[in-house]
Amino acid sequence: MPELAPYAVNDSSSRGRVVAEPRPKARSEFQRDRDRIIHSTAFRRLEYKTQVFVNHEGDLFRTRLTHSIEVAQIARSIARALRLNDDLTEAIALAHDLGHTPFGHAGQDALNDCMQAHGGFEHNLQSLRIVDRLEERYGAFDGLNLMFETREGILKHCSPARARELGELGLRFLDGRRPSLEAQICNLADEIAYNNHDVDDGLRSGLLTLEQIGEMSLFARHAAEADAEFPHISGRRRVHETIRRMIDAQVTDLLAESARRIATAAPQALADVHAAPALIAFTDAMKAENRALKGFLRDHLYQHYQVLRMTAKARRIISELFDAFVSDPRLLPPQYQEMAATESVTRATADYIAGMTDRYSTKEHRRLFSVGEL
Repeated sequence: MPELAPYAVNDSSSRGRVVAEPRPKARSEFQRDRDRIIHSTAFRRLEYKTQVFVNHEGDLFRTRLTHSIEVAQIARSIARALRLNDDLTEAIALAHDLGHTPFGHAGQDALNDCMQAHGGFEHNLQSLRIVDRLEERYGAFDGLNLMFETREGILKHCSPARARELGELGLRFLDGRRPSLEAQICNLADEIAYNNHDVDDGLRSGLLTLEQIGEMSLFARHAAEADAEFPHISGRRRVHETIRRMIDAQVTDLLAESARRIATAAPQALADVHAAPALIAFTDAMKAENRALKGFLRDHLYQHYQVLRMTAKARRIISELFDAFVSDPRLLPPQYQEMAATESVTRATADYIAGMTDRYSTKEHRRLFSVGEL
C-alpha cells in the first residue's frame, strides 16, 4: 500500500469517536468503521431496497446494496491511486445510502412530503441518524459510534438550519469548508456508479434501446471502441464491454483532473483541503458528457411510463402508511411507540418507514388496508 499523502485522513489526525474506545488491535480505526457498517442491520436491508427497478422485477437489477458495493469499489480504487485513505473511503461509500427509503427516490420524495411540516426528510441525514442513533448493536452506546471523518463523509448535503442542530459535525456547512478528499471521492464515485449501471439496467429491462442510448456521445464513443476491438461480439457482451470502458474513461478523467487540482492547490495538511475549493473533480468536457447522460436517463428511463407506474404506487404506499401511523401511533411496533413518546410520532414514523424494504412496506400496507391480511 502506498504511503498516504500528508493531506489524507489517517488515524492519528482523526477527530475520533463520540464515545472513546480502545484502539483496535489488528485493524485501523477506519477498517473498524467499515466492518461495523457491513455488519449493521441497515446495510443488510439495502439488498431489498430499490435502485431504479423494484427487487421482485428481476434478480439481476441493481439494488441499493449492489450499488453501494459498486460505489465502494470505484471509490477505493481512486483513493488508493491518489494516496488517500482507502479504508475511510470504503467506509463512507458503503454507508452513504443506509438512510434511503424503500422504492428509491420516489419513496424519499413521498416521505419528505409527509414530513414537510416536521423538518422534512433527507436520506443523508437519515444515514447519519442510523449510524449515530438507530442501530442497536453495542452496550456502551447507541448507533455505531463511527469516527468523525466517516460521519462527516456520510453527510453530503445539509441545510444551514439542520447544520446548526448537528454541532461540530455541521460547522463545515456553515463555514463553507470542504470535507476530506476521501468524502469528495465518494460523491463522484456514486455518480459514476449510478449513471453507468442505470444504463446497463435500462438496457437489460428493455426500457432503453441501443438506438436511443447510441445518441449519447459517452456511450457511442466507447461502443465504437468495443466494436473495433471485438467486431464479432453482440448483445450483453457488447453492452458490458462498452460500459466498462465508460467507467474506466470517467475514472481516468477524474484521476487526471483531481491530480492536477491537487498539484495546483498544493495542500500540505488536511486543514488545507478543508479550506480549498473542490479538489476531486471531472474535467469540464467529461462533466458535460455526464450531464447529458443524466438528462437522457431522466427523460428516457426515470420518466418511462412503466417506472412512473411503480413510482405512483410507491408514493401512495408511503403516504398512506405515514398517515395511518401518525393518526394512530398504537399501530406502530412497540419500539417505535416508545420513540414516539420520547421524540415525536412523526419522527418515529419516518424512522420506521425509512427502515423498511420494498417488500416489507408493501406487506405492511396490505396488513393495514387489505381485508383478510394480518
